Amino acid sequence: MIEITECPRDAMQGIHHFIPTEIKATYLNLLLKVGFDRLDFGSFVSPKAIPQLIDTVDVLHRLDLSQTSTKLLAIIANVRGAIEACTHKEISFLGFPFSVSETFQLRNTNAGITDSLERVKEIISLCDKHNKQPLVYLSMAFGNPYNDPWSPEIVTEYTEQLVQMGIKNLMLADTTGVSTPENIKQLYDTLHASFPTIDLGMHLHSTPPTVVKKIEAAFNSGCKRFDTALGGYGGCPMASDKLTGNIATEALLSFLKDKGNFAAINEEALFQAQSYSNKKVFRP
Repeated sequence: MIEITECPRDAMQGIHHFIPTEIKATYLNLLLKVGFDRLDFGSFVSPKAIPQLIDTVDVLHRLDLSQTSTKLLAIIANVRGAIEACTHKEISFLGFPFSVSETFQLRNTNAGITDSLERVKEIISLCDKHNKQPLVYLSMAFGNPYNDPWSPEIVTEYTEQLVQMGIKNLMLADTTGVSTPENIKQLYDTLHASFPTIDLGMHLHSTPPTVVKKIEAAFNSGCKRFDTALGGYGGCPMASDKLTGNIATEALLSFLKDKGNFAAINEEALFQAQSYSNKKVFRP
């Protein structure tokens, strides 16, 4: 069964007009009814960095988790954020963006690669104490626009370090949409063979013309976990002024349907979430 993490946090963080707290919460509650495996709902990062998500705690308090199996995932960028996130029992996963690009790691978390590895150690310790699961996004996994060193060997080296620390959940993140079907297959095949016990998934970004081929490459390599966002919204504002959207949830579901491989999705609830997002969430 393919498992999907819906990423409204990723979709909303780059929007310039502030989305009211009540609208965010209503949208997330609709998504909680769809049947996604995980919901990337918010972040505990500096409000100066991501002002759109300054109300993450208020949003969290408005979520109805009484009739959903979907697990909440929150993004953190440092130990302070992890400590705050750990105080909320509703959150199951803490996601940390670790980049193989030194330039992007500094831009995204205000710390270089070496210091970020130390942060990961502390975050793992906090997760162990508070019954959370740490998840690492291996960002710029398919290359970067800064001319920083990149190769599959570099990605494999950092993956090995993270796995040895105790990371069991890892997402290969195409932060700026530079991945190709060829390097998606190459990298997934390499890491899956080298680290068969970890939960390895894909957080891809794409423009519409290439989205199906990227999904197909990951699927054919055996990937069973995908991050998506309704409508293909999203992109990292720390990476580029020209954002490349997330893989659209609709595109993945259509692909899976064509393959006869269905995700456990409530289609009526999905339609309601789509309708609400088109009217309220992504319109100023």
